[in-house]
This record gives sequence, structure tokens and C-alpha cells, in this order.
Amino acid sequence: MEELLQGIGVAALVILALVGLATGWLASKLAGGRNMALYMIVGALAAMATPFVLAALGVTLLAAGGLLMVVIVALIGAALVLAMVRAIAK
Repeated sequence: MEELLQGIGVAALVILALVGLATGWLASKLAGGRNMALYMIVGALAAMATPFVLAALGVTLLAAGGLLMVVIVALIGAALVLAMVRAIAK
């Protein structure tokens, strides 16, 4: 997991946060514009956490895939978490 953190770097974490913020913004628009700040915060946290959770589970594909693979996985992870938040909030 430390290798993933060293491989990603600070700039990539900022990119992941921006991907999560954008995903949260889009999710709030799809939900009718409600709770935009909540969706954006949850999206950013989920996008930054997803690569680390997968690395902890032993998924080594991320290390070989580079930054683009990490961003794609973060986008999918943020979208899934936001869908769960939306389902719980109903």
C-alpha cells in the first residue's frame, strides 16, 4: 500500500479529489440540485479512498495501470458511494 501512495503522489491525490468533486457535483445535479456540498464532499473522499481500499484488498492492477487507471477506478468508486448515499438519503 505504501508503494501505491508513493507511486500516486500528492498531485495525483489532488486530481482524485477534483474527480470526486466533479462526480459529486454531477450527482447533485442528477438528484435535483439538493445537497450539493454533501455530494461533493462524499465524492471527493470516496475518489481518494477507493484506490487505497483496492490496494489493501490486494488488487495490484492499479500500480501497473498508471494514473489514468487510478482516476478511472476513483471515478467508479465515487459514483458507487454516491449512489449508496442517494439510496440511503431517500
